[in-house]
Amino acid sequence: MASDRMDEVSAAKPQVTTEALCAHPQLAALMPLLYIVWADGELQQEEREALLRGPAQHLGESEKSTLQSWLDPAAPPSATEMLRLYEHICAASARLGAATRASLVDLGLDLLRANSAGTGDAEATGRALAEVEDALGLHGADLARRLFRPRPPVLTHFAEAPPPFAIADLTEVLDGPYRQDWQWVREQLQRGCFRYRYDLGKERYREQVKEWLLELAQAGVGQLSLPTQYGGTGRVDRFIKVFEALGMFDLSLVVKVGVQFGLFGGAIANLGTSSHHQRYLAAIGRAELLGGFAMTELGHGSNVRELETVARYDAERAFFVLHSPSVSARKEWIGNAAVHGRMMVVFAQLETLGVNHGVHAFVVPVRDEEGRLLPGVYIEDCGHKMGLNGVDNGRIRFDHVEVPRENLLDRYASVEVSGRYSSPIADPGKRFFTMLGTLVAGRISVASAAVTASKSALAIAVRYGALRRQFGPAGGDERCVLDYLSHQQRLLPQLATTYALHFAVQELQQDYRKHLEQSAVALPETTALSEADARTHTQRSKRLEAHAAGLKALASWHAIAAAQASRECCGGMGFLTINRICQIRKDIDVFATFEGDNTVLLQLLAKSLLTDYAEEFQSDLVGTLLRELGRSAVANLNEANPINARRIDSEHLRDLDFHRAALRFRAEHLCQSAARRLKKRLDDKIEPFVAFNEVQDHLLALATAHMECAIYGAFHDAVNALAEQAKVAPALVHNFRTLCALHGVARLYTRRAWFLENGYIESRKARALRKELASLCTELRPLAVALVDAFGIPEQALAAPIAFENYPDGLSSLPAQSV
Repeated sequence: MASDRMDEVSAAKPQVTTEALCAHPQLAALMPLLYIVWADGELQQEEREALLRGPAQHLGESEKSTLQSWLDPAAPPSATEMLRLYEHICAASARLGAATRASLVDLGLDLLRANSAGTGDAEATGRALAEVEDALGLHGADLARRLFRPRPPVLTHFAEAPPPFAIADLTEVLDGPYRQDWQWVREQLQRGCFRYRYDLGKERYREQVKEWLLELAQAGVGQLSLPTQYGGTGRVDRFIKVFEALGMFDLSLVVKVGVQFGLFGGAIANLGTSSHHQRYLAAIGRAELLGGFAMTELGHGSNVRELETVARYDAERAFFVLHSPSVSARKEWIGNAAVHGRMMVVFAQLETLGVNHGVHAFVVPVRDEEGRLLPGVYIEDCGHKMGLNGVDNGRIRFDHVEVPRENLLDRYASVEVSGRYSSPIADPGKRFFTMLGTLVAGRISVASAAVTASKSALAIAVRYGALRRQFGPAGGDERCVLDYLSHQQRLLPQLATTYALHFAVQELQQDYRKHLEQSAVALPETTALSEADARTHTQRSKRLEAHAAGLKALASWHAIAAAQASRECCGGMGFLTINRICQIRKDIDVFATFEGDNTVLLQLLAKSLLTDYAEEFQSDLVGTLLRELGRSAVANLNEANPINARRIDSEHLRDLDFHRAALRFRAEHLCQSAARRLKKRLDDKIEPFVAFNEVQDHLLALATAHMECAIYGAFHDAVNALAEQAKVAPALVHNFRTLCALHGVARLYTRRAWFLENGYIESRKARALRKELASLCTELRPLAVALVDAFGIPEQALAAPIAFENYPDGLSSLPAQSV
């Protein structure tokens, strides 16, 4: 027996090392098989006998002794030695160009030829190796290539094919009529002073954000929305667009800009009159007078009508006495309050001659020019927050602070020296909504900046996904993680929704500009409105406010979801502050809360959709609503027919009109059913407040469905408008339409349970939507980088090292190691 002869060869066994194998060129052919039989850490008897039976016949005594040492079950090779053997085989295989070799026999023979001056009887060795391979059952295509593939190099460059359209053309489409403003912001953000700092504590970070604010003020941001007579352009819409574009950079700066110029300056511009404008606006626009907007209170939060802070008029001294009567009356989360603000616009209950006239706004100094708090004003820092730590949020309490009568922002109400109250709008409710309606720009701005934050997070994640390689087919190169369908489905529908929201925000901004042009609010010097004009203005404002509320809710929730998906898709790199996504995620979270809690805002929208619902329902109004909606529902039911419910062809599933009709059907069906439920409760004499509360979940679903329909409609309209432009390349229109289809299919698939419950689609169609979603993601994958690059975010603003080629160089200051 061959094994018996081997046992007699030597008394002293050589060491079980790779070096010992390499010292005997004839053993090179056996290296792959030796690695295989020891790979599980245990040598089987049949494996040992198979290797000793055939190949040993062609070996000399020294080689046999070395082989015996490697086949001793009592002395297995160490894990370190196994790794050395594996790396030796891989390295030798790479040098031999063995990438196409499939079998262990082929690889073994190549190693033998490379290591032996003479190959000897290679044919006999090959037969012996083949017998061992058969005995051990080591067959299978690509076995050698898969097991002993050289470690692939780490690739950190883009391998994207050029898109079939010019990226600059798509950027121009996105910038729209405000391209000049977008470009101006991009130029500003490329200045040397606008660079991220990741090593700042809270106090220094706040000062950095203030410095950025002053730079922007000097460049003219604060003058955009001011009336022309005070050094401005009178273009609130341009200010909102600049605010939106600044979302490409630090969100603390975005909020600081919004507080100073939008809320503080905007409140004085819209609620004040010429005397206030002359005193304050120019200094506010130049950021020489920093201030805040003190509305929210600890106790009543978003319920502005019930604020506790009171401004009681003292006719003898012609002063208002501003007072916080309880702890719950203190103003909370007031931007610019903790450190930088010298003046606040404070909302309080106006009392004069013993009568409460509701909430009004007052200009209230809180610090002197040296930054010292004024008598009766108590401010404390809100402290460190989850995000936006560059904003100095504070809480404010007033202890009988005297405020001059002239500091009442008196556009819609005034108090004479005697204490007599007057207003051009007699109805307190209409007056209240007219005042708040002038502040709708805040919600539009928040929605706009949220969309831009989504763009930043997705741009980083998509670009990194196209750079980062992981795994791949057997024997092949590693693949970009963005090539994996699961990765595409996490990011690309989010990207499509971001595009949809971009156009929804753009549409809302245009509506707001028209509203300003048609309304007395657009004329700051106007001090009075007729009752009829006030009524028309209030109705228009409430509709616009409701739509802005809904869009702010969905845009901010989407930004949170997009940032979270982006963070997860970047793995550990997304958790590094220097790569920005985690900071965006933390900063954007509160967008769901400020300018109105999202759930509360959707309730506001739901009330508006149920025809001017206020504090009390009237059954005849609901009945009218039902009759009107019934007619539209009958028309929509034609959509939910068996043929439509079963169609699963790709042309139909991608049809933009089909998506729009389905989303409209859902919105109108929910509105109809909500009205029916409310009417039933009212008919049963249930209190209106209780009735509303009992169907609140239904109303939230209604508001969400309405906004999803509106957002899709804005994208759909943008696609159609683009298709009508002769100068636009057909390839751009086609891919734009495909992106809109992805958004539509994703919405329908997300809501498939509702459509199934209501018979609009059948289960077969729901499955087809899932397949179509995957198909659209695959189709858009080659365009993903181009679609995020079209956002036009400057490199200095995008900043994350992982978004750029050779990203490892930007992640560490450690010197590169050479081999």
